[in-house]
Amino acid sequence: MNTPILHHFDLSPFAEKVRLMLGLKRLAWRSVEIPLVMPKPDLTALTGGYRKTPVLQIGADIYCDTRLIATELERRFPEPSLFPDGQQGLSLALCAWSDRAFFEPGAGLSMGMNRNGLPKAIIDDRKAFFNFMDFDRLEVDLPHLTTQLLAHADLVDQQLADGRPHLLGAVPGLADINAYFPVWMIRSNVPTAAALLQRFRHLGAWEERMRAIGHGDRTPLGSDAALAEAHSTGPLPGAGVDPADALGLGAGDLVQVTPDDYGRIPVTGTLVTLQLREVAIRRIDPRAGEVVVHFPRMGYRVERITA
Repeated sequence: MNTPILHHFDLSPFAEKVRLMLGLKRLAWRSVEIPLVMPKPDLTALTGGYRKTPVLQIGADIYCDTRLIATELERRFPEPSLFPDGQQGLSLALCAWSDRAFFEPGAGLSMGMNRNGLPKAIIDDRKAFFNFMDFDRLEVDLPHLTTQLLAHADLVDQQLADGRPHLLGAVPGLADINAYFPVWMIRSNVPTAAALLQRFRHLGAWEERMRAIGHGDRTPLGSDAALAEAHSTGPLPGAGVDPADALGLGAGDLVQVTPDDYGRIPVTGTLVTLQLREVAIRRIDPRAGEVVVHFPRMGYRVERITA
């Protein structure tokens, strides 16, 4: 039951981020393919409404957001490390850069340059989901988005300019994965990617090294089997509530947890963990049973629900 289950779809750049984490750690894992657009009833039975991709399941514990997934994989499977040479704080801080500043112009380019070929269902879903993207200006904004994407790619190229094989040294880690997944997204979705990125002298060889990490040992799994595993397992106990936390909440309080960027769908449950780095809530679902849904503290709003 400790074999991770990743709920994802192959085109998701954030899922590629976690697939590389699993590959770097050389893990066996199970793959549940989820729909590209809502509704996602099997996923939200586990998460309580959180719809971002990917979600990591281990038994009846459900981990949301790639930042928390990284730290949980490191806790459970410490070698090889995602944070070689004491890089954890810096690598996690870089998530705020890659997940927003680098990802967002790349996502805009991907949508804007492919908009006419995408099904209406995907366009409508992403309009509701990506509140950082002005769909009425996508085509007009393509030059601006290109400049922003290239400015961030240049930061990666600068870091590699002294000949180092990876961003923070000799071996890859989460810092590399953070920087790689927006480039992977562009290579996968933007027809002019090769021409756009050819100016960067060091990027291509580094990308080859990142691709060589692979995705670990992937085995397909049906969503019904994942739900059944959650139902039959039971979650780990919570880590408790920090009595000095500024929100003044207590264990057992009914709360909602909501992302503060996009996909702002609140998840409601009973508080079992409220620490500096993590918040987790317990909830009951008819299909998934008793689960605990975990979020990073950074980037999520936690609020008490009053009757």
